[in-house]
Amino acid sequence: MSKISLELIQQLRGKTGIGMMECKKALAETKGDVDEAVKYLRKKGASVAAKRAGNQTSEGIVHTYIHPGSRVGVMVELNCETDFVARTQDMQDFAKDVGMHIAAMRPRYLSDEEADQAWIDQEKEIMRSQLVAAGKPAAMVDKILEGKIKKVLADVCLLKQPFVKNDKIKIEDLLKELIARLGENIKIRRFARFEIGL
Repeated sequence: MSKISLELIQQLRGKTGIGMMECKKALAETKGDVDEAVKYLRKKGASVAAKRAGNQTSEGIVHTYIHPGSRVGVMVELNCETDFVARTQDMQDFAKDVGMHIAAMRPRYLSDEEADQAWIDQEKEIMRSQLVAAGKPAAMVDKILEGKIKKVLADVCLLKQPFVKNDKIKIEDLLKELIARLGENIKIRRFARFEIGL
């Protein structure tokens, strides 16, 4: 296998924020293909996240983001395993990015598990009426409804939303990358969004 150049390692590090040695290993695994190395590191991040998912997260930070113009503000709580990780620049930057994303994208819920069932039922009824009015066969309505509800939840649940600064990754992927980088279980615990007049 050819030697991995420092320039390639730095390019991958710039894209992911992962350490030099991990970037070098990822590039070696993907024969120097930076885009494939990014995917490789994302998968690795998902496996680190899965391994650490059961670890207690009793430390963390509360971050506030006020959008320019002071008409929209966000408060977000992030939890992690240690105070050391809570104080890292990576954690602060992630909190700021998530706050800005919430201000811009207006998620209603953290995840689909937390979505209000009464709200989901109401959305289903509206969609069902629209499908029936459009003449869709009764046998197809439930199947179509399932897909439509999944899409609606992806639009309103923070973890499923495409990241406002890079729509190729979701917030949950960004979180997994942070977990891989810092080596701890990290959770977005809760958030609140405030907007003048709403």
